[in-house]
Amino acid sequence: MTALKSLAAVFITALVMAVALMVASPVSAQEDVNDSNELVESIEQVAADVAAADDLAQQDQGLVLPQAGIGTDTQPGVQTDTESQSDVTFSVDLGGEDGPRVPSQSVTLIILITLLAVAPSLLIMLTSFTRIVIVFSLLRNAIGLPTAPPNQVILGLSLFLSLFVMSPTLSESWDNGVKPFTEGTMEQAEAFDAAIEPFRDFMAANVGAGELELMLSASGVTEAPASVDEVPLQALIPAFILSELKTAFMIGFIIFIPFLVIDLVTSASLMSLGMMMMPPPMVSMPLKLLLLVMVDGWALVTTTLLTGFNT
Repeated sequence: MTALKSLAAVFITALVMAVALMVASPVSAQEDVNDSNELVESIEQVAADVAAADDLAQQDQGLVLPQAGIGTDTQPGVQTDTESQSDVTFSVDLGGEDGPRVPSQSVTLIILITLLAVAPSLLIMLTSFTRIVIVFSLLRNAIGLPTAPPNQVILGLSLFLSLFVMSPTLSESWDNGVKPFTEGTMEQAEAFDAAIEPFRDFMAANVGAGELELMLSASGVTEAPASVDEVPLQALIPAFILSELKTAFMIGFIIFIPFLVIDLVTSASLMSLGMMMMPPPMVSMPLKLLLLVMVDGWALVTTTLLTGFNT
């Protein structure tokens, strides 16, 4: 609409100028024709400039409309560059008819990020971490020092001891499942079964019969599995965790006995001496620390934990 108004204004102005020139000065017919041609060319140039300005304004507003006869020489059935660029598909294929393929770096990165996200759960459920951290926490409470050693030290020591216990299992899982998968010599399902098999053997070697029977009955399994390979993971993993909790609290009970005896002797001694205002923990704490240092308690508990796993 703006372009039409501009063209009309230009045309009227040019017409008035032409009439004024013809009335003001008599010229020959040939000169009038030349002036008329120049005037028409000027009008066409102005109209072209106005149209170009209007198209530029529409492009800035995102209202560009297709123009007939300009850039529309495409034939039916032939896709333009825009249409061909829009038909882009993405696929993640780790295998094919010709066998396993090496996963790309993007797929490997996604798998690593996923493992990091579920690593805490795997650390608690499938390794010896549960038993170790509970026993060390109970030992700290038995001494009577709830903040010494701090939680970071307890967790760090438990983590490295768990890695020490699980190192044969982790190595076997890497060699049998993860490494062949990254090299492209094994399919995903086969690699998962090969990688989880060492953890299955470790859990089966340390699970209690009562806990395993409980979870199998809860999962609806009526017949006892002939081998460990037939035990479903949804029953084996919780049974293993229950067994670890039971074993950890049994060890904690044994640890508490000598420190409990020290507390009883200290309290009885203070009562017999009439020192009822003296807090028993103030006297029993040095005796507990002395006992722990004399028998090398941390090393003794660590040795018991390391030798208590069937690997």
